[in-house]
Amino acid sequence: PWTEWFMHTGTFDLAAPPPEGVFYNRMSASSHTRDHRFSAELTAGVLAWLARWGRVVVNGPAALDLEISKVRQYAALEAAGLRTPRTVMVAGRDQIVAAAETHFGGEPVILEPNRGGKGLGVQLFHTLQGLREHVQSDLYVEPVDGIQLLQAYVRASRPVITGRDART
Repeated sequence: PWTEWFMHTGTFDLAAPPPEGVFYNRMSASSHTRDHRFSAELTAGVLAWLARWGRVVVNGPAALDLEISKVRQYAALEAAGLRTPRTVMVAGRDQIVAAAETHFGGEPVILEPNRGGKGLGVQLFHTLQGLREHVQSDLYVEPVDGIQLLQAYVRASRPVITGRDART
């Protein structure tokens, strides 16, 4: 038997032991896009409670930490010896254009929220002017955690995703 805990709202007595069992975390980084703004934070608290009581958790706190932060994902990939495109973390809308100019000198960049999911908010800008216009417009959306990433655009030799031809 199993029970699903929907991490949108809830009450958890942290002084009382959680139920016995194995817990499987499948929190999504994009939960905030489905009107569940604080689900990741609630899940982090519940996972800490489960850990405190010694419960077995599949995809525990470390997995959630990676799920909700591209910065921490890239750090983990680099630590494992996997290269990632040059990335600059930017906090503050008013810092984005200057950071792009300083670190990428007008080369194409990808702007993406640190916490997104589903490719949400990921945009390619071929020019500094295009980035500037976007950031100053009403189309700009502040990232849920306040952190934007500027990333070097890497032009693929073939337009494929996961080994499949993107045109098929």
